[in-house]
Amino acid sequence: MSKTTKEALKQQVVQAVEEKKEELLELCSQLIQINSENPPGDSTEISDFIINYLKEYGIDTEVHEAAEKQFNLISRYGNSQGKKLIYCGHTDVVPAGNLDKWDFDPFSGEIKDGFLLGRGASDMKAGLGGLMFATAMMKHLNIDLPGEVVLAIVPDEETGGENGVPWLLEKGLIKGDGCLIAEPSSKFNPTLGQKGSYWFSLEVFGEPGHGSLSPLIGNNAIVDMMRAIERIQTVFDIEIDVPPEAEELIEISKRYMREVETEKEAFQEILGRVSCNIGVIEGGTKANVVPESCKVEIDCRLPFGITEDEVTEYITSELDKLDIQYEMIRFGIKSAANYTSPSDPICKAIVNNIQEISGHESYGVMQWASSDARHFRDYDIPVLQYGPAFLSTIHGYNERVEVEKIILATKVYAAAIIDYLYE
Repeated sequence: MSKTTKEALKQQVVQAVEEKKEELLELCSQLIQINSENPPGDSTEISDFIINYLKEYGIDTEVHEAAEKQFNLISRYGNSQGKKLIYCGHTDVVPAGNLDKWDFDPFSGEIKDGFLLGRGASDMKAGLGGLMFATAMMKHLNIDLPGEVVLAIVPDEETGGENGVPWLLEKGLIKGDGCLIAEPSSKFNPTLGQKGSYWFSLEVFGEPGHGSLSPLIGNNAIVDMMRAIERIQTVFDIEIDVPPEAEELIEISKRYMREVETEKEAFQEILGRVSCNIGVIEGGTKANVVPESCKVEIDCRLPFGITEDEVTEYITSELDKLDIQYEMIRFGIKSAANYTSPSDPICKAIVNNIQEISGHESYGVMQWASSDARHFRDYDIPVLQYGPAFLSTIHGYNERVEVEKIILATKVYAAAIIDYLYE
């Protein structure tokens, strides 16, 4: 296909999104109106809605139940013999929490003052709606794609995601040459990389005794845990040499924190440090009993340049200095820092179209949290994340997203299908 013809095709799909933007917003609103909080994680109703929506456009959906009432959906459009572009989204949302703290019904899906309102508006039902709409537009316009766009819609991302993306990849149900996840991002800055995750529990053991004789009797596990926590938190001070291949991504991410998400400017250092959050603590039985044990759960995020084994070695060496009895157990999310090169075709397709459609500079950055992107990279599938979001409201009360971001993202999704599959 000539460059001129491809550009005309892109203009056609972008124009189609513009002309049908009210339908796009109605789709996103309807997705929010379906309560898909996880936990409990029942995706039956929203899965049925998605299946029926795509069916109206003549697109069939495979259904794979990974766990009870948790349905993975796979829909395809295009030539299965060509390149495969995965568009991935999740249907679950975090619980709305205390409804009295919302200024509006979290499941209204109302559009007001230029915002789409409700739980999941930013994370990530607006992005999911955009992916569905862009794919449906390809079918509606009868565009003859040389490759295939694969919609992979998963039910389980907010609680760890084991029944979603990793389940599909492990069973070989989806394969791709590139992938986009519609996770919330900055308007002009998709995320190309992320820090690693290192979660563990630590239990410290003491010796019980009558509280009236403490500290002369027994061995207080809570006091020992306080000393242990103090040492563990020094992981933040570890000096790490950033590998040369990651330096550019980190530097441009710091620029992003200074110039775009400016409220994060003071946090630039976190990109090159091991973060450490003491998230859960429990210990002791009564005020008058010297506690026999104390347990904490800790979440560390690892930058480029340090491994899980190196962090474990550091922490155990610090704890061994304290002469305490303890047990460390790894659990939850485990991953090393990972990224996709900005020069990969899928990254270029998204970044270039953000810039072309918006007329604003665009570049990819690194996120300090983690997501399903790591699973795709484990299977050598280049991936990035780009989705409409009002970032400060994610997982909080009064979650919302600007409608103009939804429309922009959907135009980018549609144009990127053309650019990527016709490359």
